[in-house]
Amino acid sequence: MKRRDFIKGVFATSAMVVSTNLMAEEKVIGANDLSFDAAVKAITDGKEVKKSDKIKLTVPEIAENGAVVPVKVEVKSPMTEEDYVKSIHVLNTKNGNTRCADVMLTPANAKGYFSTRIKLSETQDVVALVELSDGTFLNAAKSVKVTIGGCG
Repeated sequence: MKRRDFIKGVFATSAMVVSTNLMAEEKVIGANDLSFDAAVKAITDGKEVKKSDKIKLTVPEIAENGAVVPVKVEVKSPMTEEDYVKSIHVLNTKNGNTRCADVMLTPANAKGYFSTRIKLSETQDVVALVELSDGTFLNAAKSVKVTIGGCG
């Protein structure tokens, strides 16, 4: 095999791998560009979601800069093998990308807790959607007033 043929083969294989990865990434990005209701349905598979006081959602009432809005989600759970927080999803109601964070937990985490910073383009609700180990879904929501947009 000539060196030139080898290099052509490497480039052809690389191009095929890159295009396959780009198509897979498009599907993931497309899944994130859902309306709020469609995102909740995708996460819950259409199951009922109940508001719960087990979830403590901490966000500022007024965010001076929408580019860095702190969010804390604490869930009251024993975190045992039989009863634990399986996942915490942080969503917003008006951004183009509704899903801010998806975190999967196990009993080894010892605490149903997650903290992050998100971007908000305008005043809107931030929602914590929690899945428990028994398959039930709980949520809590709070409104955040944004004075300077973070996604523009």
